[in-house]
Amino acid sequence: MQELFNIFIKSIFIDNMVFAYFLGMCSYLAVSKTVNTSFGLGIAVVFVLGITVPVDYLLNKYILEAGALSWLGEGFAEVDLSFLSFIMFIAVIASMVQLVEMVVEKFAPALYNSLGIFLPLIAVNCAILGGSLFMQEREYESIAEATSFGLGSGVGFFLAIIGIAAIREKIKYSNVPAPLRGLGITFIITGLMGIAFMSFMGIKL
Repeated sequence: MQELFNIFIKSIFIDNMVFAYFLGMCSYLAVSKTVNTSFGLGIAVVFVLGITVPVDYLLNKYILEAGALSWLGEGFAEVDLSFLSFIMFIAVIASMVQLVEMVVEKFAPALYNSLGIFLPLIAVNCAILGGSLFMQEREYESIAEATSFGLGSGVGFFLAIIGIAAIREKIKYSNVPAPLRGLGITFIITGLMGIAFMSFMGIKL
């Protein structure tokens, strides 16, 4: 249990998808103009990462990696389908994003309209694919660890986009120099937030 908690906390603060790896920056910058839309996208990302990472873990462990098909018989023990990882991971992600899009459109049409094209673009969000690829690279030993990592990564993205959205709403009332208004000051604040999150690297887990 402690190991799962460590993975969860580390993926939120130390290995934050936005501030540590700068993944998912397109939707992070485009949607973070208001807290409401950022909240909706953040929840969607948490859900998608929380589902796709463990599903991709099972897919990788029992189908894709070298020797994973040995459960089918000795003749399949040497089969290595790891070259299909990218396309299979993306297929799972696209399926889950389509499900999220349908649910949001049905139950929260206002949020669906405000998110616009960036909701279906979660399917090609590099933070989502990065979650599955990091899971594969780090070779987690159980589906519980993969799930903890996926949820933590989603929560990390959620905190990042909510944080920048709250700052951008407040900064509208500040006297920002004209050349820096909009994305300019957002990039500067994101860099400063990234430096701030680096302080969590001192946490011993």
